[in-house]
Amino acid sequence: MAIPPKTRERIVQASLELFNAQGERSVTTNHIAAHLGISPGNLYYHFRNKQTIIAELFGQYERHVDGFLRLPEGRALTIADKTVYLEALLAAMWHFRFLHRDLEHLLDSDAELAERYRLFAQRCLQGAQSIYQGFVEAGILQMTAPQIEALALNAWIIMTSWVRFLCTTCGQPGGLSEAMLRRGIYQLLALEAGYIAPQAREAVDALYRRLHVPLEQVL
Repeated sequence: MAIPPKTRERIVQASLELFNAQGERSVTTNHIAAHLGISPGNLYYHFRNKQTIIAELFGQYERHVDGFLRLPEGRALTIADKTVYLEALLAAMWHFRFLHRDLEHLLDSDAELAERYRLFAQRCLQGAQSIYQGFVEAGILQMTAPQIEALALNAWIIMTSWVRFLCTTCGQPGGLSEAMLRRGIYQLLALEAGYIAPQAREAVDALYRRLHVPLEQVL
């Protein structure tokens, strides 16, 4: 018999669902408590305010991204790894889409979270550069160090702004779909188009075709 989740876990999961569906600014702790059928006092026993719930969710997101944005140990990168990285990014963007949509507001509202995010961004940029360098060493990409640095930064800008771009073009946050976010992952891959090594072109083109989402399904 499955053990029911504890109240703290239920609060975190319900908050994520509501933030993703309605936008963080539209959801209060009273909304979360009512959604769960618990008293506000019960919620405050576990989280003193909404910011602490957001910090908990950011910690989950942070650990998730830190867990996959790294080089494999003891072997060279392959085209299959490119698929793994892109699909993992898509899953993270979709599961925690409210963080991307409301990022500036969240960071303006919490100085401690802003500092955590700054350090997280630095790690992500370093990890992305290491991964791109790994693809160069594996003969999949052909790039110089300055090009790797620029590509990592451009990829970060797309990844962190894509959800907000969608919300300004398709309406309410609840109207987002996973396919819309998949087009953002395709955009990341498209950044590499001029750097693909000839011997990897066929395999990468197949990945392009698999990830492509027509623009009319996005806008």
